Amino acid sequence: MNGRKGEIMTEQQPSNGYGQNTKQRTAGDSLGQVQLPADAYYGAQTQRAVMNFPISGYRLPREFIKAQGIIKASAAAVHKDLGELDGGIADAILAAADEVIEGRWDSQFVVDAFQAGAGTSQNMNANEVIANVALEKLGLERDRKDKIHPNDHVNKGQSTNDTIPTAICISLHESLERKVLPALEKLTNELANKAREFHSVVKSGRTHLQDAVPLRLGQEFEGYAATIGGMRKQLEGAADGLLELGIGGNAVGTGVNNHPEYAARMVAEIGRRTGTPYRQAPSRFAFMQNPSAALRVSGLLRDAAVHLIKLSSDIRLLNSGPQTGLAEIRLPAVQPGSSIMPGKVNPVLPEMLYMVCCQVIGNDTAVRTAMIGSQLEINVMMPVIAHNVLQSAHILSTAADAFCERCVKGIEADEEQCRYWMDRSLSLVTMLNPVIGYDKAADIAKESLKTQKPLRQLVVEKGILTEDEWEQIVRDSLSD
Repeated sequence: MNGRKGEIMTEQQPSNGYGQNTKQRTAGDSLGQVQLPADAYYGAQTQRAVMNFPISGYRLPREFIKAQGIIKASAAAVHKDLGELDGGIADAILAAADEVIEGRWDSQFVVDAFQAGAGTSQNMNANEVIANVALEKLGLERDRKDKIHPNDHVNKGQSTNDTIPTAICISLHESLERKVLPALEKLTNELANKAREFHSVVKSGRTHLQDAVPLRLGQEFEGYAATIGGMRKQLEGAADGLLELGIGGNAVGTGVNNHPEYAARMVAEIGRRTGTPYRQAPSRFAFMQNPSAALRVSGLLRDAAVHLIKLSSDIRLLNSGPQTGLAEIRLPAVQPGSSIMPGKVNPVLPEMLYMVCCQVIGNDTAVRTAMIGSQLEINVMMPVIAHNVLQSAHILSTAADAFCERCVKGIEADEEQCRYWMDRSLSLVTMLNPVIGYDKAADIAKESLKTQKPLRQLVVEKGILTEDEWEQIVRDSLSD
């Protein structure tokens, strides 16, 4: 049961919390005694949560646990500096919390993501694990609350109500900076590369999925790049809101029982430990009542997902075929596409991206619904908000990265096919209006449709334009 760094965080938890371990120990809390695995580093309150919430098997992710460790370490350091916590106890808590930050004890964070009480179970999971690890560092047995207490020492000056929303901000900011923003920047740059690569490829435009005037294939990709790049900029701006922390508000925002300097020192210490310029929230009360910064990020992740769905759908459509579709671009063949049709290759990366984006949009709906659960001083739906927005950040970034690496980078243009469709597009007749007038241009379009001859061929045969003049008109219709 010892924690191991990198252990998968979505493993289904046993309903009783005992797993395969037959040895048990007894631990107590204010409700009495409870049995739990002998080698568990969590305690009675966590065990009760495991038994009460055998719901999904999902746990809050590594980033969130790391953020909890940062908060607990910062609190121990600040209380030590303020002379409010014994130095030996503080140092042991610091050492234990640092190991939580590093990921050594991830497997000991066993509470389901769907829990109660604004995250009290999650907060106590951290308090109990850190307390027991700290006790061992002092050469003492686990559960010696007379020496290091999960509430009195590890949770000193804190409440679930300020630590959980603070952990959301810290973990979500890290997810944006280390995952989402780099992934979207990479995808934007690769789409821009394709825009330059395909600049000379002229194709038929399509509006309402009907023939329209020509454009460059590179211009389509330029639009994709600008859209994804614009979403990245909006998310980068929203990340700034996550820098405002209401830690120190304690139970309801007043900072009851805390040293007057505690809140400011906590924000500074968290900033020092993370290298991130966190600042105090303008109102701790607003911070605890409404996790608005997380809501905004969730909404922008949803918006990014909407745009990525459009991108993935366009890529699939342009790649459709290869014999009976548009087939204007070719995607890398990364795996066989059918269990019954030999040789079939499907656009699996765009399809995967679409699925992920559907999940992100659904996650945002859950976040917004949970925000409605904010009543009076706190929002008791914090854990489900954290679960959904952090999952969105994770899967959107990994999906965008895989789509970029295994699909976009390998896209090729079929210039001949683009030319084939463009020559047969009746919308090219629009460019004849200034030359022969609307009525004659309409007659040419009808004849092209009836005879199935390309407009290019008809205007040359009728002596309306030479081949070179036709090409010049097409080029003049395109902007650079």
